[in-house]
Amino acid sequence: MPLVIGGDSLSQIKKTKEALKVLERFGAGEDIERVKKSKNIRAGKGKMRNRRYVKRLGPLVIHNSTSADLPKALRNIEGVDLCHVDRLNILSLAPGGHLGRFVIWTQDAFEKLDALYGTHTTKSTEKNDYTMPRPMISNADVTRIINSEEVQKVCRARKVNETRTLRKKNALRNLGVMVKLNPYALAAKRAEIRALRQKQERKDKLKKKRETNPKASRRAFFEKMME
Repeated sequence: MPLVIGGDSLSQIKKTKEALKVLERFGAGEDIERVKKSKNIRAGKGKMRNRRYVKRLGPLVIHNSTSADLPKALRNIEGVDLCHVDRLNILSLAPGGHLGRFVIWTQDAFEKLDALYGTHTTKSTEKNDYTMPRPMISNADVTRIINSEEVQKVCRARKVNETRTLRKKNALRNLGVMVKLNPYALAAKRAEIRALRQKQERKDKLKKKRETNPKASRRAFFEKMME
């Protein structure tokens, strides 16, 4: 729940000590002390680039005042940020994308939200033709809706298409694919097999001849011719 401070107790503040007393009275003193204790020197080279200190974020005060007294009174309090209701920033409301920042509203700023953003029944009066975004469905469990009997009985049956993908074969390893690409490949393969067979036959014939005519008989024949 947001903290809304009514009356002029916050919007009419002119001094920092007055603002500090009001914040402590409404329970923001612990957050301010937490911010003071968390101030440290930044690690890395950022400390040399005008980003020397790091600290936690404290309360955010949202106001609707046009006077410069309130910003001057709150700007010197460690960790307290100030934001006008006409210039709300999501990075200030939820820094780092984390919800739960302690936000303090003045009453006139909180009441102006309906005029700025409208309600679920009326449009905004401050903006041109603006309505608040609203969910299109009341039940966010889409899986349960799809699998319900009411939806499934009006849906047509699932079509099962058995699409068979052709396997790509390597033409260098598959002779049938190579013949489709190159019809002469079959004749070349047969010629290669025939040449290998003829070569093997010549080797076998030479081996048989050497076995029938051993080395000793050849040497004896040579010595007989040299006599």
